[in-house]
Amino acid sequence: MEMKSTSWLKARNLSRSYRRGSSEVRALDDVSVSVERGEYISIVGSSGSGKTTLLNLLSGLDSPTSGTVEFQGTALQLMTKRELALYRAKKVGMVFQSFNLIPQFTALQNVEIALYFNGTNAKERRRQSQAILEQLGLSDRVTHKPADLSGGEQQRVALARAIVKKPEILFADEPTGNLDYENAQQIASLINNLNKENYTIILVTHNIELAKKNSNRIIKMQYGKIAEGDGAKGEGSMQI
Repeated sequence: MEMKSTSWLKARNLSRSYRRGSSEVRALDDVSVSVERGEYISIVGSSGSGKTTLLNLLSGLDSPTSGTVEFQGTALQLMTKRELALYRAKKVGMVFQSFNLIPQFTALQNVEIALYFNGTNAKERRRQSQAILEQLGLSDRVTHKPADLSGGEQQRVALARAIVKKPEILFADEPTGNLDYENAQQIASLINNLNKENYTIILVTHNIELAKKNSNRIIKMQYGKIAEGDGAKGEGSMQI
């Protein structure tokens, strides 16, 4: 993939409010940010700072109260339900802290389901899913269910499910949060390697050291706003 000089994914004046009883909680407050194709961006901040809310809006999992998210010049808010579903099914890969695997499915079936929703035929789903699990070192775990896998193995299955469809953006929400140090380092390394293969990565993490070590750019969130942006690895300031 070639890096583009124009913004590829852009959020403009993005806000998200929720009702909590009789009061309104503003989880995100007038945030604007641009992402270039091939970047690795880490969103950091304390709990409640708005980082997961921002990730959910950029990925199309949630809709803003005001503002817009644009992907390749098209606003997600103007997409039909079908178009938005296709955006998530084909363009976006998601990895979560809690793995979100289907407990009654094997590792292979958990990966295959990502291809089911983008129309890949059964034979090809099986072939591609087996190949990605082998690539992530899970060739001897394809018939195991999540309860029979370690936390690190479950997260590798979740990562395989996210990337088997070859998405254009990988969103990762605290992917190392439930893992011990060794497994966390392994998952961080796998995600870093994906960026070297030109995947665009948007990572939410509490781990500032992980963010500094791997990402091109860091977005710091505080109280629903961007508090500070700096260029990890000397890549320059955050673009807004």
